Amino acid sequence: MADHQESSFTLPTEPASVTIARRYALDVLAEWGLPADAGTADSVRLIVSELATNAIQHTFGLSPTFTVELRLDRHEQLSVGVTDSHPRWPQRLPAAVQQDNGRGMVIIRYLAAESGGRLKVTPTESGGKTVWIAMPWPVGVA
Repeated sequence: MADHQESSFTLPTEPASVTIARRYALDVLAEWGLPADAGTADSVRLIVSELATNAIQHTFGLSPTFTVELRLDRHEQLSVGVTDSHPRWPQRLPAAVQQDNGRGMVIIRYLAAESGGRLKVTPTESGGKTVWIAMPWPVGVA
C-alpha cells in the first residue's frame, strides 16, 4: 500500500451537498480501513458536516462549489480539508452572536484537539481557502 493516499470530491454549494460530502468522506475512510464505528470516523463525520455547512452558508453565493479532500500519510496522519473559492477566512463570532449560529468552528477546533489534531487555514491559488484538520490515524488500522 502506498505511503500516501488522497481523494477529493467537488460538490455544488447547496444544502443537499452536506449529506453527500459526509457520506463520501466515510466511504473513503472505510476503503482505507477505518471501521465505521471508530471514534475517528465520528469526528470526521462531524468535521466534514461543519466545514461543508460553512462553505455553503458563509460564501454568500460567491463559491459555486466546494471540494472535500482527504489525505492519509504513511498511516500516521489523516488530513481532512474543505476548499471554497471565497476569500474570507473563518472568524470567531462574539458569544452573543454564537447563540444561534457561529459555533461550527468552535466544534471543529474541539473535535480536532480531542483527537490530538490541529486546525489550519491555507490560501488557494485562486484566492479562496482550504480549512484543514490534521489528526493522528488510529493505531492498528491498516
